[in-house]
Amino acid sequence: MNFDYLNHPYASQRTTTFAKNGMVATSQPLAAQAGLDILKKGGNAIDAAIATAACLTVVEPTSNGIGGDAFALVWTKGELHGLNGSGPAPKSISIDAVKEKGHESMPTFGLIPVTVPGVPGAWAELSRRFGKLPLTEVLQPAIDYAEMGYPLSPVLAKYWNAAYEKFKEMFTTDEYKPWFDTFAKEGKAPQVGDVWKSQGHADTLRSIAETNAESFYRGELANKIDQFSKEHGGFISKEDLADYKPEWVQPIKVNYRGYDVWEIPPNGQGIVALMALNMMKGYELTEKESVETYHKQIETMKLAFADGKKYVTDPEKMSVSSEQLLSEEFAQTRRNLIGDVALTPEPGTPPSGGTVYLATADGEGNMVSFIQSNYMGFGSGIVIPGTGIGLQNRGHDFSLDPTHENALEPGKKTYHTIIPGFLTKDNEAVGPFGVMGGYMQPQGHAQVVMNTVDFNLNPQAALDAARWQWMEGKKVLVEPSFPAHIAQALARKGHQIQVALDGGGFGRGQIIWRDPKTGVLAGGTESRTDGAVAAW
Repeated sequence: MNFDYLNHPYASQRTTTFAKNGMVATSQPLAAQAGLDILKKGGNAIDAAIATAACLTVVEPTSNGIGGDAFALVWTKGELHGLNGSGPAPKSISIDAVKEKGHESMPTFGLIPVTVPGVPGAWAELSRRFGKLPLTEVLQPAIDYAEMGYPLSPVLAKYWNAAYEKFKEMFTTDEYKPWFDTFAKEGKAPQVGDVWKSQGHADTLRSIAETNAESFYRGELANKIDQFSKEHGGFISKEDLADYKPEWVQPIKVNYRGYDVWEIPPNGQGIVALMALNMMKGYELTEKESVETYHKQIETMKLAFADGKKYVTDPEKMSVSSEQLLSEEFAQTRRNLIGDVALTPEPGTPPSGGTVYLATADGEGNMVSFIQSNYMGFGSGIVIPGTGIGLQNRGHDFSLDPTHENALEPGKKTYHTIIPGFLTKDNEAVGPFGVMGGYMQPQGHAQVVMNTVDFNLNPQAALDAARWQWMEGKKVLVEPSFPAHIAQALARKGHQIQVALDGGGFGRGQIIWRDPKTGVLAGGTESRTDGAVAAW
């Protein structure tokens, strides 16, 4: 890569950050600094990723928590490893059981959509396999922030308050009271600069650190989750927790113009980004700010999502394989559908046969792409009393149609939106990247990769460039900075273009690239949030 680091049309108040010894990029400055402190204490990039992730459960609870899921791509000693830290549906749940409670579709909030949390197990497993420092030391910065408190940053306060205003109207029954006790202690959401702390959160993190997460899955914390679930008619139990372990998986990739783009395989939706790129590489892109470039990007993403939503679920339950979905033959048949006007996407037939993201790197060449989430901001709205554990609502994505690929089944993993990305070239690490934000994530991944590979943008410019987001049918949202003349031309091609004034839906990304010759790190962070790159 030969980026123009000084002269580019997407400049913001931030510039690309350079360092040699280590780097942490994430959406909250305190968490980034916590990861850097661990690097300076002798930890590696894996230790830094765990520290940053744990810290984010405290300093950005609007997007993730101890009761969520996590995925990681870890580059170490010349190899890329994938960790799937998502949990399954409880063993006692079923379509009939949910319908007996009066639901015709999976509810969004409450105990019913709660699946087994994978976050604590992911931290412990990453530490066990690749970490240098004990988990007690790595989680200490997060414990300190939970115990002593920290002042809220602007974007964090915005989303916290929005959640409170929504929840106070919706959450009127007893099972939601612990959420307000934890996150709205004074009868309101904390504001910018207010100091928030949670002793229960600190105690939970300390217990996880001292037991390598055993207390969460087979100890005191598991018992508390089980008890609260039983009291309020939930399905998740201590037996579900005891049976859980994160899973090491083989990452999947496509080669895009000489670069290998890597994602976690299903049940994650990273394959959607790869399918879109697999179609896009059949086109010659001459310039970024071109109607034809954007038209093809949008059309390929629509087709990739149609296929992803039809086929992606628990990999043991999928009717087609990742290899089939990423085959050149399938990419060509889907590409052949793209013409000069916007289409309404339908899934094809393959050939037979609210989230936080962080990136870390150290001076030894280790790099981590890590993402964790409670889903939809605070998740289910369920907090286990006195623990700070906010449980995710990932089961909301299950279908109650028994014929659907992603139909709810006991012990099954659902289609998962959170995805870490990684880029390599000629078997050398280029580095981790990611864009959090629900169904924006594979769209953000594809846009960042194309900005980097096709248009030679440096990390910060690749993140700052105006984004688009396909929603459904022919509806496409664009940011206010998106070129108006191109938006108008896309509308003439049949795209239903809408300018979104609130930029929160376009994702929040981080990038760290490494020069293989010098080891110099170049990092970019999201200008759409309180993002920061900490480096030395």
